[in-house]
Amino acid sequence: MTATLNKRFVYFICTVSAMGGLLFGYDWVVIGGAKPFYELYFGIADNASMQGLAMTVALVGCMGGAMLCGTLADRIGRKRLLVAASVIFLLSSLAVGAARSFGFFLVARLVSGVGIGLASGLSPMYIAEVAPSAIRGKLVSLNQLTIVLGILAAQLTNWLIADAIPAGSTATQIAASWNGLTAWRWMFWAAIVPSGVFFVLAFLIPESPRWLTMKGRERQALGILTRIGGGVYAEAELRAVREANAADASQGGLRLLLSRPYRRVLVIGLVVAFFQQWCGTNVIFNYAQEIFQAAGYEIGDVLFNIVVTGIANVAFTIVAIFTVDRWGRKALMMLGAGGLCGIYLTLGTCYYLQASGFFMIVLVVAAIACYAMTLGPCTWVLLSEIFPNRVRAVAVATSTFALWVGSSTLTYTFPLLNRALGSYGTFWIYSAVCLAGFIFMARMLPETKGRSLEQLEHELVD
Repeated sequence: MTATLNKRFVYFICTVSAMGGLLFGYDWVVIGGAKPFYELYFGIADNASMQGLAMTVALVGCMGGAMLCGTLADRIGRKRLLVAASVIFLLSSLAVGAARSFGFFLVARLVSGVGIGLASGLSPMYIAEVAPSAIRGKLVSLNQLTIVLGILAAQLTNWLIADAIPAGSTATQIAASWNGLTAWRWMFWAAIVPSGVFFVLAFLIPESPRWLTMKGRERQALGILTRIGGGVYAEAELRAVREANAADASQGGLRLLLSRPYRRVLVIGLVVAFFQQWCGTNVIFNYAQEIFQAAGYEIGDVLFNIVVTGIANVAFTIVAIFTVDRWGRKALMMLGAGGLCGIYLTLGTCYYLQASGFFMIVLVVAAIACYAMTLGPCTWVLLSEIFPNRVRAVAVATSTFALWVGSSTLTYTFPLLNRALGSYGTFWIYSAVCLAGFIFMARMLPETKGRSLEQLEHELVD
């Protein structure tokens, strides 16, 4: 069925959609490198509650954006919402860098979080709806690759923009330096260029053919599917979508999603989404400064160490792209949960024994690598493909909301756990969470490799 696949067109539209992931990754992580400097600028370096607010306010916006995504994606379509997300990224990046007061900074970060929330659910949803089933995992994983490229771009930007910090520098000296006054602003402003490119290119991609079919615009959907895979492919895909819609003529929405036939698949989606965050890996990006300093590194070395983790993140996400359609989603998810369980157990033990130096970096990079080739991309692949067409938008939005709830609670609780239990106790807790996740994946998670979205709907809906 994919013999006449127009690969150039498919990869183009999927790459453009995945630019939402690029900006999501950049905006999500850039704050970690700017953190030591804007805290001094706004005078919150000694105020733990204000520091936590600065780090988590964007996550509140993410939750709001994720829920808006479900309603708006069904109402106005996937393409228009991608354009709207690009505008939000563009304006919020400009506003955060221009902030002169802490209150304005918080509002701008809240708005940027809305853009992240929209893009995090919308980009993989769009890709799954246009991608042929044989390469759907690879193409949705492309979205995760752009996310980690965005993360690496933020880490490199932070490292290159910031001046070297002399050993022994005081907080007052850092606050009065280029880093404390201006560098952190350019870290946020750097996102303006890719945001503008995303805005322009988003007008060049077609609307999702599955959304068009759901809205009764089958002629347009057929034209897009024909351009993707040829006439035979288009007729077969449209027939499958039409039959799936006819089998369930009810209107999509949260009430339908919560009804009995969809409860099983909804639970799977919520657990998978929440677990991707509570597996613990993302605290390495948000609290890299604390983690590396606890391992014996000075602040001047931290930004470089963060770049090392970013390179590992990208490298092993590329590995995932070439394995997700071969090994399958379930195998990779179990590998990730089990691998992280062992790594965090070892990392926590090393912190307990007060180990420091290069070996700690190796363990952190191993955790990033394990996550990058398994839980990171596979979660988005699963969320984009396990839900039926009728409720896909609201289901992906609800699951993405759960993911951002997991992210915000993880981000908020890490410093509390770290203070109360120490680094070793915190990573032991994450190890236990990963063990629980492994058990859930083994018992409940279906394999979705190689099946069409409509086949999955028939198998997963009671």
